[in-house]
Amino acid sequence: MATSRRVVGYLGSTKNLVGCVGGLLGIGLHALGIGGGLWPVVVVGLYLVGALAAPPEKVHLTVDPADAASRLRADMTALLDKVRTAASRMPEGALPRLERIVEVLDSLLTRPDELAADPEALHGTTRLVRVDVPLAVETYLNLPWWLSVAKKVNSGTPTAAEELLTQLELLTKDAETVSGRFFADDLRKQSDHTRYLRDRADES
Repeated sequence: MATSRRVVGYLGSTKNLVGCVGGLLGIGLHALGIGGGLWPVVVVGLYLVGALAAPPEKVHLTVDPADAASRLRADMTALLDKVRTAASRMPEGALPRLERIVEVLDSLLTRPDELAADPEALHGTTRLVRVDVPLAVETYLNLPWWLSVAKKVNSGTPTAAEELLTQLELLTKDAETVSGRFFADDLRKQSDHTRYLRDRADES
């Protein structure tokens, strides 16, 4: 299947088209009596010259928004599954915070085209999914179990569990900020519609 796709792709490529022009030129030369009995070699040679001289195909690095959103969602799901598997090691309140972050970010990922058109929201979502949230959770889970549940050494030092809860709280606010900016137009439309309905009610 992959081979057939490559063959079809080459047939429509610039190199093949230019090579064909060279081959047709060779046939034209044969029709004029040039090349003699070696005309097939001339045709093949001109094809190869044209194909080699043609510019390479342009590389397109565009990413399908739906595919990118699907991969981000898969990463979130994998992280959430890992945390649920290790739920007994997580401090109380950590899992609900993480689930809230996933819920907020998932609301953006359900609108991949709009997310792709909003570089700030896309960057914020990607950073949270791929860097910030995994770093907070995995750093905690990679601690020895006895250290993750250890009590404070002194009143000024938070425990590992407290650090994680603080981080997740901050990340929840970060996710909600990104989401708030992303849905700002929707919120504005809803507010405008409320204003319109009130004005219409006042007129009646």
